[in-house]
Amino acid sequence: MSEVLSDVTRAEYCVIACAEAWRDNGEVLASPMGAVPSVGARLARLTFAPDLLLTDGEAMLVGPDGTVEGWLPYRQHLTMVTGGRRHVMMGASQIDRFGNQNISCIGDWKRPARQLLGVRGAPVNTLNNPVSYWVPRHSTRVFVEKVDMVCGVGYDSAAAAGPTASRYHRIPRVVSNLGVFDFATPDRSMRLASLHPGVTVEEVREATGFGLTVPEDVPYTREPATEELELIREVLDPQGLRNREVRT
Repeated sequence: MSEVLSDVTRAEYCVIACAEAWRDNGEVLASPMGAVPSVGARLARLTFAPDLLLTDGEAMLVGPDGTVEGWLPYRQHLTMVTGGRRHVMMGASQIDRFGNQNISCIGDWKRPARQLLGVRGAPVNTLNNPVSYWVPRHSTRVFVEKVDMVCGVGYDSAAAAGPTASRYHRIPRVVSNLGVFDFATPDRSMRLASLHPGVTVEEVREATGFGLTVPEDVPYTREPATEELELIREVLDPQGLRNREVRT
């Protein structure tokens, strides 16, 4: 692609990192949750993932600009979920080294200190189709040694439950405001895959509540091309909603 601009914001690196989650996915339904993942999914559709399907969150398939392209009733949506033809990018109030995610409560489930969203569809999502995660504020409160309650199923939990749980289970990536993480390790524990420019390995370690696998040479998240920045800034998110999730 063409030249790269020098004033890329942290939020825009996060958009690029989220968009990359859907690279080479083919014709699957993207289900991004949050402003940055939503911009990322639409950017992917407009550039390197033209077969990606987008929805308005209700009953319609839509293009990157919101133009209706088709009808997706709820029963058909569920069929896509159970058939593995969806790639969700969910949020996480807590996530641990094996990718177990919690969005239900903080503290003991019998008497929690804080009630959150609830389990919702996290177990079905994680056992039936690829699920990535987006964390706009990377901290030891989110990246914890052990989640207070398993909502999204991690690699260790899926393995313990047996082949019926692990057969379609996959967590391609975790994106935070500090970097990109995957589970490409022998024990399927979290690994630092890339740093966003301006972030150090030490910053990531300090903000993570467990021992993170860090390769000897950690690359930086790729630079967006000029065309991608133009799409983000002028077409997909001219209101700058991305900057509300990730402040410079």
